[in-house]
Amino acid sequence: MPQASDPRWLLLIHQIPPKPAYLRVKVGRRLQGLGAVAIKNSVYALPRSEQALEDLQWVRKEIVGGGGEATVCEARFVEGHSDPDVEALLTAARAREYAALAEQARRLGRAVAGSRKRPPLGPAQARPPLLRLRKQLADVAAIDFFGAPGREAVEGLLAGIEARLRPAPAEAQVERAVSDRVRARTWVTRRGVQVDRIASAWLIRRFIDPEARFKFAPGHEYAPQAGELRFDMFEAEFTHDGGLCTFEVLLRRFGLKGAPLRNLGEIVHDIDLKDAKFARPEAFGLERLIAGIAMRHKDDETRLSEGAAAFDSLYEYFKRKR
Repeated sequence: MPQASDPRWLLLIHQIPPKPAYLRVKVGRRLQGLGAVAIKNSVYALPRSEQALEDLQWVRKEIVGGGGEATVCEARFVEGHSDPDVEALLTAARAREYAALAEQARRLGRAVAGSRKRPPLGPAQARPPLLRLRKQLADVAAIDFFGAPGREAVEGLLAGIEARLRPAPAEAQVERAVSDRVRARTWVTRRGVQVDRIASAWLIRRFIDPEARFKFAPGHEYAPQAGELRFDMFEAEFTHDGGLCTFEVLLRRFGLKGAPLRNLGEIVHDIDLKDAKFARPEAFGLERLIAGIAMRHKDDETRLSEGAAAFDSLYEYFKRKR
């Protein structure tokens, strides 16, 4: 692992001949796939790691094999570019990719929902594009080195589509799930919690299961152990449903009502799904606050603790506000 005094970056500096023309396109796509960003013409940067070094060495080999020149070097920025500048470039690149995936997911969601003019897309038709989006999201997340905004929105949209495509459980099964299995349980969600999972965990512990314990799974496909309940993850008992974020689903499933919780649900919805459905003015500030908590803390329990304090305060505000 790099030490604090070590170079933080790897640079690929190349010169590609005009012919063959396909070589420049091929190299550009390879660098994009690695998550590298151009900090200057023909100078690309990646955070320093053993994997990134190996990847850039392969790109260099391709360039040299095609008649070009390329150098891979370690770097520390002293003047001109700074570390935050390069981090911002990488973060902006991933945010754009998340935004493009979110738009594709919204189009697929509309097709799955159908309209008066078009019948809804069935599971057999919807699953191939859904799986492609899942794969694309995983590819972008793998090169999201600094936690760019937008991933949660795509996750939520895809989870909503998956929920719509799943056969609805019998009403009696839903009622049993709500009434019999929510006392002193272990609630499982994905690692790297952000706004919807932080808000949902706060709601669970404050209003649903005061003795709840939380567990953080490494991926989407997690097989729950006896007594565990999943939320805001693939095939979870409580997750996005249609146009509802997980926080809203929990409110509905547990019959939690009242203006303060409704206000919080609208704010979390606007942040998580980024569709401005409720146009809540508080969404911008809360989104930045949660992002700051996530930047300060890698540990999910700490994120939940600090996030809970924010939601406690917001809830109290809406309770007292006329």
